[in-house]
Amino acid sequence: MEDIKDQEVVVSMPRIGDKAPEFKAITTQGDINFPSDYSGSWTILFSHPADFTPVCTSEFMTFATMEEKFEKANCKLVGLSIDGLYSHIAWLRTIKEKIEYKGMKDVEVKFPLIEDITMEVAKKYGMIQPNEDSTKAVRAVFFIDPQGIIRAIIYYPLSLGRNFDELYRVIIALQAADEFNIATPADWEPGDDVIIGPAGSCGTASDRMNDGELDCKDWFFCTKKLDKQTVLDRIIRK
Repeated sequence: MEDIKDQEVVVSMPRIGDKAPEFKAITTQGDINFPSDYSGSWTILFSHPADFTPVCTSEFMTFATMEEKFEKANCKLVGLSIDGLYSHIAWLRTIKEKIEYKGMKDVEVKFPLIEDITMEVAKKYGMIQPNEDSTKAVRAVFFIDPQGIIRAIIYYPLSLGRNFDELYRVIIALQAADEFNIATPADWEPGDDVIIGPAGSCGTASDRMNDGELDCKDWFFCTKKLDKQTVLDRIIRK
């Protein structure tokens, strides 16, 4: 009989709608209790494979440059890799002092970067994908709402840098869906038409087809106007 100690422990990754797994961690901005320290704010928890790597460097510079934009959308950023704290500090200092990319330079990363040398947090969030790499976290992105619920998850392989405009779009779209009880169609941006949920009865479907405020292509596909300023006024902090 196989010794239980030799069996690999399988941890399922959290799913959309789950409570974000709790953890305490050391970061470049001090100790954190996650997600309780971020209650009341949206949070993006994201992992990267390793410090002192070029794709990760380009990503951190981009995120740091956009941090204020995310803050105005009530969204905080938290990074993670399985490197140690001193490696994190040295890497972030190098970014600020030496790296210039796409016109960005002297970039200071102010959001916390988690030390996870034991891989405890990375495993808890399913960030270690053994068929990609067993010792590095993939580029995972968890969108967590103010109640600590996971609302969206995006995963990228080690070789693929993320699109940070898309990450910002997701945060705005998730909040718009909550604020206005709507859904957002493909490629939605604030100011585009939004989708009304499917009708729950034949009567509702018939009424919708005659509703002057809705543009119904058929009973199940109805959109309405939602102007950009209305969306931003409800989501973006002045």
